[in-house]
Amino acid sequence: MVLKTDPREIGHMTYTILRKRMNLPSADRFSQGPVVIIECTEDIPCDPCVNACKTGAISMKTLISPPEVDYEKCTGCSLCIDICPGLAIFVVDKSYEEGKSLVSIPYELYPAPQKGDRVDALDRSGRKIGEATVTRVRKGSRGTMVVSMAVDKDLAMQARALKVQEK
Repeated sequence: MVLKTDPREIGHMTYTILRKRMNLPSADRFSQGPVVIIECTEDIPCDPCVNACKTGAISMKTLISPPEVDYEKCTGCSLCIDICPGLAIFVVDKSYEEGKSLVSIPYELYPAPQKGDRVDALDRSGRKIGEATVTRVRKGSRGTMVVSMAVDKDLAMQARALKVQEK
């Protein structure tokens, strides 16, 4: 059996594919605070993340190559999250608090979760992997909201979406 490794064939990015395709931050960099994770799979002309980055941490070799991140320059400000039309940018803060990481994601559904809400943390395929608490919601410059959620530390590189829990 041949394992599929193209996210377009599978329907989502997997962490295994992400690790093979992208240079990810080191454990030392993760310990220093928030940092951007770009999970772009498209080879199309697109570079708004490069222009949104105030520190010059995001660059591209060509207009259709995947974005690259200089993790030493990245401050984890999250300005690039809502500017990405592919909803492929996240910020992970593994130094958030003991046992918890903060994951900031793009969110385009209504009603939006509110600060303090308990939500289901979902992986890249939409499967529930745990619970999270919303710590911040902000509306981005192009209308996409950026939702930050506190998840168990071991879920930081898996949690990429959320589902508002029924009350």
